[in-house]
Amino acid sequence: MKKVSLAVILSYFITAPLMGATVSQINVSGNQRMDDESIRILSAVKIGDNIGESRTNQIAKKLQESGYFSKINVHMNGNTLNINVTEAPIINMVTVEGNDDVSTDDLKKEIKIKERAAYDESVIGGDVQRMLTIYQRKGFFGTKIEPQKIELDGNRVNIVYEITEGHPTWISKIEFEGNEKFRDSILRGEILSRQHAWWRFMNQFDTFDEDRIQYDGQMLRQFYLRNGYVDFNVKDIKGTFSPTREYYSVVFTVDEGAQYDFGKLTIDNPFSDVPTDELMEIIVMESGDTYNVDKVDETLSALRSKIADYGYAFINVEPIPTKNDADKTIDLNFKIQKTNRIYLNSINILGNVRTFDSVIEQLIPMRAGDPFSLQTIEEGRQKLMRTRYFKDVQMVPTRVAESNMMNLDIKVEEQPTGELSGGFGWSNINGFMVDAGITENNFMGRGQIVQLRGSIAEYQKQALFSFTEPYLFGRQLSGGFDVSYTMYDYSSLGSLGYDRDSLMLSGRMGWRLTDHWTQNIRLTASFDQNYDIQAEDGWQKANLYTLGTNFRYHNLDTNFQQNTHTGVVANLGIAYTGFGGTESFMRYSGDIIGMVNFWNDRWQLRSSLDFGYIQPLDGDYISRVYRYFLGGESLRGFDVAGVGSRLWYSSTYALGGLWKFNGSTQLNFPIFIPDEYQIKGFVFADYGVLGKPPKQEYTDPHYGQPNDIDDDWRTSVGVGIYWNTPMGPMNFSWGWPLKINKYDREQRFLLSFESQF
Repeated sequence: MKKVSLAVILSYFITAPLMGATVSQINVSGNQRMDDESIRILSAVKIGDNIGESRTNQIAKKLQESGYFSKINVHMNGNTLNINVTEAPIINMVTVEGNDDVSTDDLKKEIKIKERAAYDESVIGGDVQRMLTIYQRKGFFGTKIEPQKIELDGNRVNIVYEITEGHPTWISKIEFEGNEKFRDSILRGEILSRQHAWWRFMNQFDTFDEDRIQYDGQMLRQFYLRNGYVDFNVKDIKGTFSPTREYYSVVFTVDEGAQYDFGKLTIDNPFSDVPTDELMEIIVMESGDTYNVDKVDETLSALRSKIADYGYAFINVEPIPTKNDADKTIDLNFKIQKTNRIYLNSINILGNVRTFDSVIEQLIPMRAGDPFSLQTIEEGRQKLMRTRYFKDVQMVPTRVAESNMMNLDIKVEEQPTGELSGGFGWSNINGFMVDAGITENNFMGRGQIVQLRGSIAEYQKQALFSFTEPYLFGRQLSGGFDVSYTMYDYSSLGSLGYDRDSLMLSGRMGWRLTDHWTQNIRLTASFDQNYDIQAEDGWQKANLYTLGTNFRYHNLDTNFQQNTHTGVVANLGIAYTGFGGTESFMRYSGDIIGMVNFWNDRWQLRSSLDFGYIQPLDGDYISRVYRYFLGGESLRGFDVAGVGSRLWYSSTYALGGLWKFNGSTQLNFPIFIPDEYQIKGFVFADYGVLGKPPKQEYTDPHYGQPNDIDDDWRTSVGVGIYWNTPMGPMNFSWGWPLKINKYDREQRFLLSFESQF
């Protein structure tokens, strides 16, 4: 009996803690910020629960996972559950220090721990890993990040991520194996990564980034597909670090395969009201052309857009290739999937708080009831984005159930439309210049443009106020007015030899004639004070009242990466000055610029023509300040106003002319510096002729001597460098006159630049 009793007693003492006790009271201690009841709720324990040792451990773990406490003790004392906590400190401030090569904003995007949250070391550890990943993607593998906890009063802490940035890992070599059709230098130009060089100080692509290296492999494939190598494959990408991890070299092993041409091109068109002949004209390639995947994509997009114009939206065009290995061609059949014609039911504008609905509606080239066209919708989205009123524009079409109708939601995200800008520059005609201005491009949400601007230059000062209403009377009609005051200090500049102060008031109106043609009319009143260094009467008043119109043609296709254009821009204007003013004449003007890109858009041929003619009325005299002059930027190799008729005794005084005709042909080409720096060389040939002045100035009225009068051609050739700097474009050119008169004034070097900030 004694043995049995002893066993029972021992069993009781062993199992009692495991069986636990019934909770009749819960005591909470140590807490300062969180109330007792909240802690009881977090513990998930209530009166009447049976609590053993395993359960107390679970309670402690659950409270720890909440993140509010740094230390927790849970134990039973009889039927009382005691919970003693030490609350985790509250984050007062989170800062990053020591970073130079990665911006603080980019790093803070990876920081999950927030101010006024509880201190949690596990979260901080994750922040460190994510920030290190950012550095590693930029090639900084030696970076160290040490989180520091600075204790404050009131159980608060500051968290400081102290960063010691390691040196970047530069790409020392980029090599290729297996390439026979294209040299290594060409393939290097088709990928993002670059070999490190001292002059790539503004480029981040010469540091190691594993994701970028993999993307380079995709870019190689696209390059070969654009050149007909449809079987091309990147077999392997191998990279090695130097022992110090300061340099990285990579080798792309490729299999080029054979080159293919386009074979037979056909279209499977299921729409009887969409002419197949029109669709065939859209195909951008021809049989026999080298296969180019970009041309296939371009054709697909063009076919979708064309068919959408007939009201068939959301069609699918599938290119079905047939590969002919024998003659190395690929036949393509563009199979169009048939759908029903769809119409626009309604347009809903969402997200605009400031901009009026009417302003947005003016820019959308479709209305309810029109055939639904994805191309037209995209045109509207592009127009809205070009206004710069919006940070983002989304066109969201939704199908009306059981119908051939679509609703269109236009979701816009507005952004600030005011601009405070300034800049500096230099040119031969104005010298050093500083300007500043403020512009509101969406005044009062009505799409109106208000501008106030001023500039101070060595030879010119100007103040300008401008107002433009882009939708006058609710139509596609722009109108506005300008007020400007300009002071020209040209008496000491080269051959111009005059000063002029001009207050100008003008009203204008413009409209679009076609997709590429616009017209505007302008009424201007100019109140001038003119001073000529050769005149004896000092300052002279002149009031000019002018009515003119201008036709503009604009059709350019721009390669933004190369900063080159293909297309034509032209202007043609006619203006009458009179209406009782001090001068009376007709002015005719025109200019045209043609540009064409070639050799992967890296080369550009640019040619321009410019002419002007003044027809005197009510007499045969036009004041010198209103005549034409040639030289400087308009005829390189010659000084500003450096050609044309002169006083017989002074080659520094140009008489100007009543007409002019000048032009230029320029070839822009890449030089040895990589394209990303946007530095190009150019060669040019300029030519021009300046007409004669009024007959009254053929002879010097004081001495009776004949002046040097001519209307001879001048020509020049030269070379130069164009640099599209981050702060603005700069032009350096050297010109040499070929045909020149003895009294002309030369200027071999010309520099011009302008900066905006």
